[in-house]
Amino acid sequence: MKAVIQRTTQASVSVNDEIIGQIGSGLVVLLGVTHEDTKDDASYLVNKIINLRIFEDVNQKMNLSLKDVGGSILSISQFTLYGDTRKGRRPNFMRAAKPSDAAVLYQYFNQLLQAEGVEVQTGEFGEMMNVELTNAGPVTLLIDSHEK
Repeated sequence: MKAVIQRTTQASVSVNDEIIGQIGSGLVVLLGVTHEDTKDDASYLVNKIINLRIFEDVNQKMNLSLKDVGGSILSISQFTLYGDTRKGRRPNFMRAAKPSDAAVLYQYFNQLLQAEGVEVQTGEFGEMMNVELTNAGPVTLLIDSHEK
């Protein structure tokens, strides 16, 4: 499982020009699922994401986690994180999990976040979405559960 996380002061996701999810301060998480991912990968990512110290304390040092600051998450499924661009000019998405498998792990990931007390807003799995955010910092990190 791969996650691109972006620290934000505000973010929203729209489908067909209608906002279906939005948050204030927190993280936008773009989540990609591959064939061999399991619930353990989702658990690893949730623990890592909510406890990463990437928010500033009173001394302007990145020393606080999402849980410390009471931030929210805008979670977006993103199969293109497993796009392979090594050959040709069109990405190959063979490493992305089948939609039916990916949807189950994406939902499980979001449920784990909620179980940790994090407010979670989501996009709509499998739909064309527009994501808007203000990337604070900017802070953007890539986490891969297979590189633990």
